[in-house]
Amino acid sequence: MFLAIDAGNSNVVFALFDPQTEKWTNQFRLETKTELLISQLTKKVPLYFLEHSISPSDISEIGFSTVVPEVQGPIQEFCEKFFGKAAYQIGPKSYKSLPISTIRPKEIGTDLMCNVMAAWQKYQQALIIVDFGTALTFTVVDDNGKVLGVNIVPGLQTAIRSLFTSTSKLPEVPLKVPKSAIGKDTIHAIQAGILYGYTGLVRGMLETIRTEKDLPFKVIATGGLSAILTTLEKDFEEIDRYLTLNGIRWITQANQKSNQS
Repeated sequence: MFLAIDAGNSNVVFALFDPQTEKWTNQFRLETKTELLISQLTKKVPLYFLEHSISPSDISEIGFSTVVPEVQGPIQEFCEKFFGKAAYQIGPKSYKSLPISTIRPKEIGTDLMCNVMAAWQKYQQALIIVDFGTALTFTVVDDNGKVLGVNIVPGLQTAIRSLFTSTSKLPEVPLKVPKSAIGKDTIHAIQAGILYGYTGLVRGMLETIRTEKDLPFKVIATGGLSAILTTLEKDFEEIDRYLTLNGIRWITQANQKSNQS
């Protein structure tokens, strides 16, 4: 089985891909908090494998993407000890053998390039990839697989927490689209403001990109919070929660084949 590790600002996601069924069979996550990560890795990952009757020897290959430099060492060290093999870490040099490209490989997050790789493998046309994570990102790709640029705004959860931590009376509320866009109480007011506000933000961003670049874009959504904004379902051709994971798998395997040849 292939193990994909996607270490973001909030969570480290572990996912297993079975080549026989061609499906992601298991997925679990740990908090990225660096001071707790090592203890979580050594305790929770072996326990998860034991509970699901998966042997470390079942893992044939590991692909690793992260936007948090502090976690690189602990995760690599854990993989070598627990699985007995190094994880292939995706980075700027990984893109040279791919059908996609970017003019600033050292600046763009590896998770975004994984998204581009997975979406390009499927559609091979101009793309806008909207990733609902800790940050909300819009990655724009032309019809040659070249990344034209990326827009970044605070993510939904980040916006909610910002109100909670920066004010004295506003509570942290669940991410749920209310029936009305007009808030009737404090919780409803925050939900309506953030979720309907972000609906308008996403639509406005997509419209502005399309106006600037007259290309037949397909719009793909991904990320852990991609299903929250039900108001946007018709604005996306597809919502693919496995996009980043598939990108990790394809980039890793493409580079491993390139290194062997």
